[in-house]
Amino acid sequence: MYFELDGTFPNHEANPIDEKNLRDLQKAVIEHGADLGLAFDGDADRCFLVDEKANAVNPSDLTSLIAQRELKKNPGSTIIYNLISSRAVLEVIEENGGVGLRSRVGHSYIKKMMAESKAIFGGEHSGHFYFDDFWRADSGALAALHAIAALGESDKSMSEILKPYQRYCLSGEINSTVADTQAATALVESTYSSMAGVTTDHLDGLTVNGDTWWFNLRPSNTEPLLRLNVEAKSPERMQELRDEVLALIRG
Repeated sequence: MYFELDGTFPNHEANPIDEKNLRDLQKAVIEHGADLGLAFDGDADRCFLVDEKANAVNPSDLTSLIAQRELKKNPGSTIIYNLISSRAVLEVIEENGGVGLRSRVGHSYIKKMMAESKAIFGGEHSGHFYFDDFWRADSGALAALHAIAALGESDKSMSEILKPYQRYCLSGEINSTVADTQAATALVESTYSSMAGVTTDHLDGLTVNGDTWWFNLRPSNTEPLLRLNVEAKSPERMQELRDEVLALIRG
């Protein structure tokens, strides 16, 4: 779809992380009875999936799938995931005998960590997937080929293949305009850090971990914004946490 080069982007922006840009692809998957839809950004270093039901696939699910496949070929290897990936990613890595390393958000951090740790693969929530076999660079094409290969090796549909990785409910990234991002972050940390069984860290912004939930609050480098990502075992708990944190930072 839309292979004609046109820098004015007459059909939609070349940004697959925004779900409105997937609507034409989702419609085409249903119309053609396709097994899989693939969406790339302008330079094809990002890849997003649409399953056979036209549901957009969370990039953490694809990270988990590729991690499992890579660990079958390279047992005991190291795999990198960024800190707003689903908690399921680390679980899948460890269940398959791998070592998971948690990275800050951003390709420069992941590429540096891959070189230092000799990791074979790295995945980000943004749809970037990094491969040691590809000079530790990100390739949407290689990620797409992993998804196609998984389909070809199974009699299951894409949604069935990915279901074991869908263990938590994620909010997606929510941006809030905040005059004083440091003060807002400090208020959130003081509110949650005293709770029993809760831990915090500052690898990238503020991450707060509970038993079956976590959230990360990161300031934008260029705007007076705080970016919130929340994950929990149930949608109800995710929504409750999301609303609590937003109420704190938005006053």
